[in-house]
Amino acid sequence: MNWDEFKRAAPELAALGEERIARSPLIYLGTLRANGFPRISPVEALFVDDELELGMMWRSPKALDLLRDPRCVVHNLVTKENGTEGDFKLYGRARDLRDPGAWQRYCQAMFDRTGWRAPPSAPYHLFALDVEGAGFAQSLDGRHVRKAWRRE
Repeated sequence: MNWDEFKRAAPELAALGEERIARSPLIYLGTLRANGFPRISPVEALFVDDELELGMMWRSPKALDLLRDPRCVVHNLVTKENGTEGDFKLYGRARDLRDPGAWQRYCQAMFDRTGWRAPPSAPYHLFALDVEGAGFAQSLDGRHVRKAWRRE
């Protein structure tokens, strides 16, 4: 399910995810290498066209991982040891977006967020995340908050 469908299925978790992903231009992406070992990579993530979209350099190892096996996990950046900012994870499959219009809209959203624009002729990979599960954990005032959702 795309991000908009996830928001309808799990609105509280989606709101937590949107807030944490919006905090930083980068998030972590976990993919599977050809040999089965995991790979963790930073990636730029933006909400565009009711999708959580991930832009990557052409032929980057993480993009090649997703083209071979779309299963992945997305995780917000965590900068505090005490857990107060919250730990948000999404589990799903990356869908390869090849529509030039989708890339243009992603580039415009990136420019709006960062002031940087990709060169128009640059090769790229753009993926949308189809969400299959989500989780959130946070420590507040000595208590632990945990939320989870899984697509049925």
